[in-house]
Amino acid sequence: MIDKGRQLARSYDINLKVSQVLQRRLKHAQESFATRMRAAWEKEAAASLAQPRLPTDLWAQSWRYGVDAMQRTVLFWDTLRQRGNNFLEHERAGKPPVLHFQYEMVVDARRFARPVNYALVRIVPPEGVTVDPKRRPYVIIDPRAGHGPGIGGMKDDSQVGVAIREGHPVYFVIFFPDPEPGQTLPDVTEAERQFVHKVRELHPDSPRPAIIGNCQGGWAAMMLAASDPEDTGPIVINGAPMSYWGGAWREGEGDNPMRYSGGLLGGTWLSSFAADLGNGVFDGAWLVQNFENLNPANTLVDKYYHVYANVDTEPPRFLEFERWFGGYFLMNREEIEWITRNLFVGNDLWSGTVKSAAGKVFDLREIKSPIVLFASLGDNITPPQQAFNWVADIYGSTDEIKARGQVIVGLVHGSIGHLGIFVSGKVAKKEHAQIVSVLKSIESLPPGLYGMQIIESRGEDGALTSDVQFIEHRLEDLAVRMNRFKRVDEKPFEAVEAVSEFNQRAYELFAQPLVQAGANEFTAKLSRQLHPLRVQQWAWSDVNPWLWWLGPAAEAVKAQREPLAVDAPARRTEALAAELASAWLDWYRDVRDALSEASFFQIYGNMFSIYLADKREAEVQQSATQTDPRELPFVKSALSAIGDGGFSEALARVGVLLHRRGVPLPLSRVELRREFAEEYAELLPDVTMEQWRRIRGEQEIIVRYEPDRALETLPQLLASRADRERFLAVVAKLMSDERIVALQPTEEQIGMLGRIRSVLGVGAGPKLAAVG
Repeated sequence: MIDKGRQLARSYDINLKVSQVLQRRLKHAQESFATRMRAAWEKEAAASLAQPRLPTDLWAQSWRYGVDAMQRTVLFWDTLRQRGNNFLEHERAGKPPVLHFQYEMVVDARRFARPVNYALVRIVPPEGVTVDPKRRPYVIIDPRAGHGPGIGGMKDDSQVGVAIREGHPVYFVIFFPDPEPGQTLPDVTEAERQFVHKVRELHPDSPRPAIIGNCQGGWAAMMLAASDPEDTGPIVINGAPMSYWGGAWREGEGDNPMRYSGGLLGGTWLSSFAADLGNGVFDGAWLVQNFENLNPANTLVDKYYHVYANVDTEPPRFLEFERWFGGYFLMNREEIEWITRNLFVGNDLWSGTVKSAAGKVFDLREIKSPIVLFASLGDNITPPQQAFNWVADIYGSTDEIKARGQVIVGLVHGSIGHLGIFVSGKVAKKEHAQIVSVLKSIESLPPGLYGMQIIESRGEDGALTSDVQFIEHRLEDLAVRMNRFKRVDEKPFEAVEAVSEFNQRAYELFAQPLVQAGANEFTAKLSRQLHPLRVQQWAWSDVNPWLWWLGPAAEAVKAQREPLAVDAPARRTEALAAELASAWLDWYRDVRDALSEASFFQIYGNMFSIYLADKREAEVQQSATQTDPRELPFVKSALSAIGDGGFSEALARVGVLLHRRGVPLPLSRVELRREFAEEYAELLPDVTMEQWRRIRGEQEIIVRYEPDRALETLPQLLASRADRERFLAVVAKLMSDERIVALQPTEEQIGMLGRIRSVLGVGAGPKLAAVG
């Protein structure tokens, strides 16, 4: 029975909390604005006092500043003219990938039975770089989210650069501007599956290829791995939104505004409307404009003033980036609707309801290879919660991760923004370079959930070195720590999904036939050409006859350039004005985002409370009965087999019993395990790495819940004489290995070793403990 009083009480609580959060947001926005204004004025005042000028000096510098400012203005506008020319040239060339490296075509999916506008290319090693065809190949998938391909390799210090300079063959998944008629996202996944199969054919003696997915390419990589787990190696997803509803509130400014836009726009119908206006084709420029709107200060002031202030040096970098950023690609209606319904609004990728082109459900738990998740605290498009929460959604517990033999590694940057994850040279040389080093040995990690830390230090010679270590976490603890509101803030998104489905159906019934009847190819192309982001490109180019004078004028200015020092009073005043404008636009953004967040929770929080909360509460109560972890299926299965198995299970169990607990695991130790596995292959179990991790995970569960019985039943696993002799041979080899002798076991390990020795009735030196 519906309790109206309870519903009203919940609505009151929601409105009160939203009001309190909004007040804090607005206060924080005002304080941040005041702080920036004060800092800017104080910096200018300090500089003026440090360099006092006579009135005559100021008058003379005013003339010099006028000349410098006018020259910079001409050069700045000429830079924008070059941008427009590059835009048109890039379009005439068919918008090829903006890769810094040469490449050659391997597979063109436009010729497949189900054609899609994708292709696989091989990166040609630069001069002086040697690639070993037997090393693990890399397949990099760039995001198709409005822009074109190439961001993962648009400079030397990039994902492509760090991998190929380590001697790995590198392949890149590119796509073309126009989609093939009728292609869908599941068709794209099938094409990418064939790409990976082709790479395996080209490198039969190599480990399975590593799949690198950037942003949208991240969930594409996960779908690919789930559809074909036998062919894919380790998966690295960078800034990839996997749980679209995630993003915990912070005490400061409104955070992660992108996740609220679907609800505030009424759901997915607007994407369908835009595609219908485009005659069945969605213009990716709209996605780019959403990105631009996130940071109006950078879009309108910062990036342009940076070019203007440094016009003698900055244009090449600006033009290189704008060549990629200004290339807008298209999608079919089916593609954008699939994305918005299943991902942006539906958040269904991890739910097991999304199907491939063959009708098979994408089950992310079927992925057998290790997964690396790279996110950043400074990313307001894909916050860490969106990158990591899916793990808690699909795996019931840490024990399930271990029982499935899965390795999941998380790496979090402290500040870099969304694009910086893929573009920044510093990130490439540090995080991506270390990820490449980790992928060489990651399959030797015991199953579990890890945090990856990069520790930098300088040697005596001043050279910077980096060491990597892994810290194991329990899923249950990490999910709580990352979501400070226990994901209650995600509940209103269920109401968004319901409203979106209603609006989508209403649009399809009442408006879509009229819109489609009025759309045609001419109006679609015209609307794309008149999109504001394209207009700002071609309107300021050589196709504009009013700019005939700009190129020659810029050349004349360069020949007679009279730059003014950046610390001149007039230049400082100019920089102050730019900083004040930027601060004002940041204040506007913070207030806008705070109001958007408040509106979202006012609308959909109350809607969820009135229409869905009671139903969900009843469902939760049915399934929320606390269960003893021992009663979980994976735990019961492992414990029931505590005395079953043979040499493989015994070796894994001893490794778990001797494992160093509660301390970081250095990458060097993981690399040592890989070396042992290669050198002692004839003595070790003849199983795949996936099988070995699954065995290891089951033994970890046994040791965790029944440590004494795990030890007592160890002889049962070595019941046969052949298994026991083989086990002792491995022990003897390890004990005589200098790398093992050099390691120092802990007192706990030495004590456990004594117990193992006693149970098995054999002698062993204390250094065996280092095996763990």
